[in-house]
Amino acid sequence: MASASNKLKTVSLDTMIDKHIGKRGTERREAFENELRIDLLGQAIKQARQERNLTQEQLGDLVGVQKAQISKIENSVKNARFETILKVFDALSAKVNFNVELKNRKIVY
Repeated sequence: MASASNKLKTVSLDTMIDKHIGKRGTERREAFENELRIDLLGQAIKQARQERNLTQEQLGDLVGVQKAQISKIENSVKNARFETILKVFDALSAKVNFNVELKNRKIVY
């Protein structure tokens, strides 16, 4: 049987991120958080496409791009043109909301 000193310590995800990436507000942490948000955008596109029972090829046809471009967007929107991403959401009849933050002040349109 393990002794009390060998028990695993439970820590929060935020604590681990603070330790290994950096505290909120640091340049490295902000870059990490922004990258996570961008990845979620691709996942949202994929989920919306699947819920509408569209293949990547069908969505590409609606947007005017090749299937490979839809695949790239779903897997990493970092290199996609903003105009193409907006066309994808339009083709999916999806509403897009953006929040802009300037020095800890949120601007909502």
